[in-house]
Amino acid sequence: MKKISTGNKAVAEAVKQVKPAVVAAYPITPQTEIVEQIAEFVSTGELKSRYIPVESEHSAMAACIGASITGVRTFTATSSHGLLYMHEMTNWAAGARLPVVMANVNRSIGPGWNIWAEHTDAMQERDTGWLQVYVSTVQEAYDTTLMAFRIAEHSDVLLPVMVNLDGFSLSHIMQPLDTVETGDFIPPIYLPHAIDPKNPAGYGGLTGPDQHFKFRWDIERSMRDSVKVIEATENDFAQRFGRKYGFTEDYLCEDADVVIVSMGTLGKEAEVAIDMLRKEGVKAGSMRLRWLRPFPKLNLKGKDVVVIDRDYSFGCGGILATSIRAQQKTDVYSVIAGLGGQEVTYEDIANFIRTRRIGEEFWFGVNDHV
Repeated sequence: MKKISTGNKAVAEAVKQVKPAVVAAYPITPQTEIVEQIAEFVSTGELKSRYIPVESEHSAMAACIGASITGVRTFTATSSHGLLYMHEMTNWAAGARLPVVMANVNRSIGPGWNIWAEHTDAMQERDTGWLQVYVSTVQEAYDTTLMAFRIAEHSDVLLPVMVNLDGFSLSHIMQPLDTVETGDFIPPIYLPHAIDPKNPAGYGGLTGPDQHFKFRWDIERSMRDSVKVIEATENDFAQRFGRKYGFTEDYLCEDADVVIVSMGTLGKEAEVAIDMLRKEGVKAGSMRLRWLRPFPKLNLKGKDVVVIDRDYSFGCGGILATSIRAQQKTDVYSVIAGLGGQEVTYEDIANFIRTRRIGEEFWFGVNDHV
């Protein structure tokens, strides 16, 4: 079915079709529409789900953990400080190997108080064991949410998945949406270590030094195994529904001398910049990174690399730029731009490429190179 939708409502539409048994909800700007729309689906009977309004984001994740450990499908959504408040529980969800799916509407962290887009909130969760994917359009938000459940619940993964969409510039934007009939695309959930309330048992919660590291390795093993699961899921989605995704979305990269790497909506803006530069005779390309965890193997050998980070690790640098430097064993031109919803146009992005200084870091909006 074709319609016009916001990014938030597209996520809610996908959740309705997947039919989670439990949705835990604490509304926070700007993801509020996601859980509000799901609440409406539940109240009208379109979605038969246990909808739990909770008193905090910490409780929202705790409720999902409690439900998921019984072997049922769960969902929640959050943003910014709400995600930070969940932090204790996001570690528990991954460590307990629970396939919770959560939409996170990326927003800046205060102070100063700011409600606009930035990736710092999700970046602070990148080492918890959650898979993370960043989307750029309303359609991609819908499609990726559908796929997130299948990926999280796969027996080779059994890890939570966070679907990230930029606050306001995607969560509230109106774009075309083509929904699908999922059929058997998402199989029934099966959690091999589920607790059965009808057969209660005791569990030892303490793991000593001779065992704990094995749990950590098991998360890493599954993160590595998730690569093939993601590829298989996205390939099956493309065959069934005609829309193809990958770990990156590459635009005119094959013959490019310089590639700009970014995430989220800035990645789509970059494609316009590339078209402009191509007309000027500059062989430029855009690589939009979709999956941050697991971090993909990128093909950037022999190219100048410009990286836009909508985040920053103080005392270290742009997080995406740092990751690419480490993987590629090469230096990049690191641009810090878009923090707190700072406007970054395709003309700005084209200029980042024109004036690149490989090995340097540049804060957009600050008059000099740092």
